[in-house]
Amino acid sequence: MAFRILFTIVTIILLSGCRNAKDTRPNIVFVLVDDMRWDEYGAFGHSFIKTPNIDRLAREGVRFTNAFASTPLCSPSRAAFLTGLYGHSNGITDNTARNEQSHRLETFPKKLNEAGYETAFIGKWHMGNDDSKRPGFDYWVSMKGQGEATDPLLNINGRRDTVKGYVTDILTGHALQFINRSREKPFVLYLAHKALHPNILQRDDGKTINIGEGGFVAADRHKGMYGQSPIQRQPNYAVPPSDKPALARKIAGLPPLGKETVTRDEIIRQRSEMLMAVDEGLGSILKALEQKGILDNTVIIFTSDHGYWYGEHGLSEERRLAYEESIRIPLLIRYPKLMKGNAKEEHAVMNIDLAPTLLQMAGVTTPGNLHGRSLLPLFNRTAIQWRNSIMVEYYSDSVFPRMDKMGYKAVRNERYKYIHYVDLKGVDELYDLQQDPYELENVINKPGMDAVLQEMKNELNKLLKETGDVPLVLTR
Repeated sequence: MAFRILFTIVTIILLSGCRNAKDTRPNIVFVLVDDMRWDEYGAFGHSFIKTPNIDRLAREGVRFTNAFASTPLCSPSRAAFLTGLYGHSNGITDNTARNEQSHRLETFPKKLNEAGYETAFIGKWHMGNDDSKRPGFDYWVSMKGQGEATDPLLNINGRRDTVKGYVTDILTGHALQFINRSREKPFVLYLAHKALHPNILQRDDGKTINIGEGGFVAADRHKGMYGQSPIQRQPNYAVPPSDKPALARKIAGLPPLGKETVTRDEIIRQRSEMLMAVDEGLGSILKALEQKGILDNTVIIFTSDHGYWYGEHGLSEERRLAYEESIRIPLLIRYPKLMKGNAKEEHAVMNIDLAPTLLQMAGVTTPGNLHGRSLLPLFNRTAIQWRNSIMVEYYSDSVFPRMDKMGYKAVRNERYKYIHYVDLKGVDELYDLQQDPYELENVINKPGMDAVLQEMKNELNKLLKETGDVPLVLTR
C-alpha cells in the first residue's frame, strides 16, 4: 500500500509539471467507435481490413488484448468510460432515455475541466435523445440519439443545424477545429463516432426505427471497397446454442438461432467499409497533432463501446450477451512519455479503468468511489498485483424480443466464465475458456465442475459487493 501511494505521488509530480506560465500536463484525445469488435482492425490480424492509422497506434503504443466492457450495450458502456463506474452505480443501465441522469454524471472530462483543462465533446452522446450540452464541456457538438449517417442534424454549441455531408467526416472536421485552436491550457477531446452503427433512429423507449437509407452506410468513396472480400469464420459460426437454455428458448415470431439468423456477409463488408472514414479521420488527427508539435504530449485512446456478432452462435444484432464477441473491445493507447511502442498488454482491463487512468495522468485526484483502477502501473511494469477477474452486467430490456428477461451478472477470469441470468431460473452457463475459447460447451452440469462453479459464484458476489451492488443468492 505504501509503495502504491508513493508511486501515485511521484507520477502526479512528473505529469503535472509547472502549471504557471506554461501548463505541461498531457493533452487527451479519446476516440470512441460504436459497435467495433475487438478484432476488427488490421493490426489484430483481420483477414482483409486495412487500417493504417489504427495500426500506427498499435505500433507506437500499447495494444490491450484483453479489454472488456462492463456492459455490452451502448449507453451503459459510454457512461462507464466517462465515470469509471458500473451502470448499477452511475444509473445508466440501458438504452432508454436517461437524459436527466446523464446530465448529473460526474465524468472525467468534467473533473479535468474543473482542474483547468479545455474540453470538447464531439459526436454521439447516446444516453437518451437529448443532444443538449452536458456539464464540464467547453465545446459541444452532438446529435439526437443515434443521429444520421448523412446530412446529420447537429447541436453545435447550442445551435441546431443540418450539416451536409458524411457524419464521420463532419465530426472529424469539428475535432480538427478544436485541436487547431490557439490555447495555453491542455485539452481533452472526446470524439464519439456514430460509426459503426446502422442508420436508425432511437426512440425514447429504446426501440429503433429506420430513417431512410438503412444498413451500415459507408462514405461514398469507400462503398464497395471490400465487396468481394472473403469473410473469415470462427468455429462457433452459425452453431445453434443448444447448450444455452436461455438462448434456446422458443420466441414467438422468431426462428431458432442457427444458419438462418447469422449476420449477412454484405453487412460485415459494409461495416468494414464504414470503418475506413474513422481510420482516415484518426490519421488527420494524428497529422494535426504532429503539425502543432504536441503529438508526443498527447495521450491518444482508441476504443469501442462493445463488440458485434459475425454470426457466432447464430447471433447477429443481439450485442448484449456475455460471450466474448460482445464483451471484448479494442483498446489502443499511445503516449510515448510513459509507455514503449509496439507493446502488447495481456492483463484484463475494462472500460471503467480509463477514467481513473486519465485523471491520474493529468495529476488530478481520483475519487475514492470509482470501480475502475488506473492503468499506469501496467504502463510502468510496476503492477505488483492486478485484478484476477472481471464482472459484466446487463439489465434486461425489450428492444430485441430474444433478449427479453435476459438480464445477467457474469464473472470471467483467465480460465472460466460464469453467467448468472437474474430473470430466469435453471439456465446459468459455465465455460472453460482455456479448453473452449469459442464457448461451444456449457459445462455447468459436467461432472467434476462443482468446485469451479462455487468458486466463480463466490468471485461474482465478491465483485458485486466491492462495487456496491447487492450479492446474489446463487443456485443452479
